[in-house]
Amino acid sequence: MFVDVAKIELKAGRGGDGAISFRREKFEALGGPNGGDGGRGGSIILRGDSGLRTLMDFRYKRHYKAENGESGMNKNRFGKSGQDLILRVPIGTLVKDFDSDKVMADIREHGEEHVIARGGRGGRGNARFATSTRQAPRFAEPGKKGHERIVLLELKMIADVGFIGMPNVGKSSLLSILSNAKPKIANYHFTTLSPNLGVVQVADEQSFVIADIPGLIEGASDGIGLGHDFLRHIERTSALAHVLDISGSEGRDPLEDFDAINEELKRYNPKLAEKPQIVVLNKIDIPDAELFLEPVREELEKRGYQILEVSAATLEGIRPFLYALWEMVKDLEHEHETFDEEYELFEEPEEEEYFIFKEEDVLHVEGPFIDELMYRTNLEDYEALNYFYNLLRRKGILKEMKELGLNEGDSVIIGEIEFEFRE
Repeated sequence: MFVDVAKIELKAGRGGDGAISFRREKFEALGGPNGGDGGRGGSIILRGDSGLRTLMDFRYKRHYKAENGESGMNKNRFGKSGQDLILRVPIGTLVKDFDSDKVMADIREHGEEHVIARGGRGGRGNARFATSTRQAPRFAEPGKKGHERIVLLELKMIADVGFIGMPNVGKSSLLSILSNAKPKIANYHFTTLSPNLGVVQVADEQSFVIADIPGLIEGASDGIGLGHDFLRHIERTSALAHVLDISGSEGRDPLEDFDAINEELKRYNPKLAEKPQIVVLNKIDIPDAELFLEPVREELEKRGYQILEVSAATLEGIRPFLYALWEMVKDLEHEHETFDEEYELFEEPEEEEYFIFKEEDVLHVEGPFIDELMYRTNLEDYEALNYFYNLLRRKGILKEMKELGLNEGDSVIIGEIEFEFRE
């Protein structure tokens, strides 16, 4: 089964807590602080792997957690950082944030890596807070939480040639003849419900990949049937081979089929119409093919298309078809651009970001910097609280609050906690 979309939940490792420790040495009654820092939490990294073809592994396991950092220790010993978790994904995988639908990464090359969930920073030990006036700090920082997010992995297959066409025109049969693929083949619509890949060997060191794109129908660009699922894969092919049933065995006009499919491609993404495309007239062995063959060939040649005639049943025209495909793709580079997405890569909030506003005559101070500061501060410890106040003053936050009318005895809400302001 071909799996091309997977939703997974990621949790990066938490940073280790800083240590509170003091030197305990013989003949030294007043040893100074020597609590070490906690280790950084492990990050979750996605790595492109050319050996993978599907997202099947993520179908059965959907929760991933990186290792936490170890806490700091005495004697200024740092905690060990958590090990990063590396998840291998196929080349051509698009990574989106599930909640915002923003693109986080587009993995195009083997070995390419992207940090999707960054591990939390380790907390500082009490040795870091020693100053000339505070020689024995009895507080340390807890480790920072790692990023947690839900991401959507979307695989757009990368192939040299994509076989397109209406259902039951013979795409799967041609793929099985040209390559080593063994797709399911039968005489009814939508035999192929997921794309099949096949490697075609032309000669030594001359090969290319074909993707048999499942049958398209009118309205596919609007999502009718499995339209968007099918069209998604066409975006990452370098060239197209449009297969027509020239016998009209399904009761359809081959030229109308051709125009309908190309219209769906254009409506879904105008750039798809710019891909190199040759036309393959299949089923020429059927007697009724003579009714359509010449008029269709004449019309499409007028439009500038290269026309090939083949029979998957008798193998007539297969070798010229193979060489025509090779000539079309041998000098083309894979098109890895994500046509339907604009990059809006995540940028973590600046640590110093905060907001001050007044609501019902009460000042509020909020933002990522404040949230992090409140999380790291033990408000029940006098020294930690004093450090918290001095940090607000050094960052200019107290000055801004006073400029907005904060006076002695007023209430102020910092983060989610209400304080009474005292100089």
